[in-house]
Amino acid sequence: MENGILLINKEAGMTSHDVVNRVRKIMHTKKVGHAGTLDPDATGVLVLCINKATKALQFLTADEKEYIATMSLGTSTTTYDASGDVTSEKEFTGYHHLEKVLSSFIGKQKQVPPMYSAIKVNGKKLYEYAREGKKIEVEPRDIDIKEIELLKEEGHEITFRVKCSKGTYIRSLCVDLAKALGYPGHMKKLIRTQSGAFRIDDCITLSELEQGEYKIISLEEAFSSFDKIVVEDDSIVTTGKKIKSDIDHQVAVYSKSGALLAIYGPDGKGNLKSMRGLF
Repeated sequence: MENGILLINKEAGMTSHDVVNRVRKIMHTKKVGHAGTLDPDATGVLVLCINKATKALQFLTADEKEYIATMSLGTSTTTYDASGDVTSEKEFTGYHHLEKVLSSFIGKQKQVPPMYSAIKVNGKKLYEYAREGKKIEVEPRDIDIKEIELLKEEGHEITFRVKCSKGTYIRSLCVDLAKALGYPGHMKKLIRTQSGAFRIDDCITLSELEQGEYKIISLEEAFSSFDKIVVEDDSIVTTGKKIKSDIDHQVAVYSKSGALLAIYGPDGKGNLKSMRGLF
């Protein structure tokens, strides 16, 4: 039984769960999970955990992401992307100070997620309320836009690269950017080029997976960017004991033989405690 990380370049027209189901059939296992949902119209990096590696999902979803997005100025939609119904239009006559507007969105900020999203409010997903025509208050969320780079300008369409924190909705970002430029707008195209340490160049297609052309990434390799602690006795981890340390961030804990045992994090009292065992 294979255990580890599988990197898929998701094609447009599939949900992330569609990809999981395909991989379950191809790999002949029910234990497959994905780290970070991609909308059906979006393409790019989808990180999948296979079998025992599903225990690592919570750590892989916490990483920052990188996208290449194309926004369209002059038309807004219900879903904030090209698949939605048009809600408003404005003739495109050009814009000013694009670079200044883009750079003004860099940094920590509040963002209102789209109504057509899977965020739950009172036990119900926002898109379920939206499909029923019900209006509901959506709380802004804390996000961090780390980088924005203009890649292309072509009439009313602007393509940019963005590096951002977990939980950032690029659809909302496109709508907010368009508003700052004086237009209704929506996201026309989205490619996730990086999720944490995993890049699109390292991904395979589902067709390649079906043909057996794939590589499973071990957990040791997947967490190689984490700071490392080696324990003399594995029972320290298996019994959930804390490790005395002033480290203030998550670390990967290994056995003397080089096996990844767990991810530990600070308890605020001068110790590291197990976040979750991976053995």
